[in-house]
Amino acid sequence: MRHTAYVFDAYGTLFDVHAAVRRHAGEIGPEGQRFSELWRAKQLEYSWVATLMGHYADFWVMTERALDFCFAKIPSVDRRLRQPLLDAYWQLDCYEEVPGVLKALKAGGARLAILSNGSPAMLESAIRSSALDTILDDVFSVETVRRFKTDQSVYEMVTNAWRVYPDAVSFQSSNRWDIAGARRFGFHTVWLNRTAQPDEYEDFPPDLILPSLEGLLA
Repeated sequence: MRHTAYVFDAYGTLFDVHAAVRRHAGEIGPEGQRFSELWRAKQLEYSWVATLMGHYADFWVMTERALDFCFAKIPSVDRRLRQPLLDAYWQLDCYEEVPGVLKALKAGGARLAILSNGSPAMLESAIRSSALDTILDDVFSVETVRRFKTDQSVYEMVTNAWRVYPDAVSFQSSNRWDIAGARRFGFHTVWLNRTAQPDEYEDFPPDLILPSLEGLLA
């Protein structure tokens, strides 16, 4: 089913969160994959705990704190890489199919947006470095509501701004927990399962599971 409104999560969905570590793989050494996965896990954990506590700090702060934890947890990685890794995170690679898919959806008359935990500055940098700024209609950051996903007020930003019902929106995310939150809100949900992860959150199943965004054009 084609929709007229498509909303995309940013990190892990459009932008490869492991690209920053991969750029410095030679300097990091054999712990690179573990380091990158831990950085991502702690970044998300800090956002969830903050929202549960009723506290907010922007996603860049969470990203820095998560990286510092990784250096403490995996001391074999040289701390002098801290700033190069942070710099790389501002210009993450987008996945190969992303520009073509978004352009095709736009050409078909669809409205396109990002809905992300990222701060406005982080998102602006990633979008510009991937040349997506001329394709997207809107960029929604949680900074507006000062709560992170899966708080329902995050998803509500889209329906309030676009004045549509939730089921008019197709929401794409590579994060299964994000899909659960969006499904609970009422979005049509597409889980982008790039790495063939097992399903979970069975009470809130996705409407569609795809290995890449190219399936949206099928």
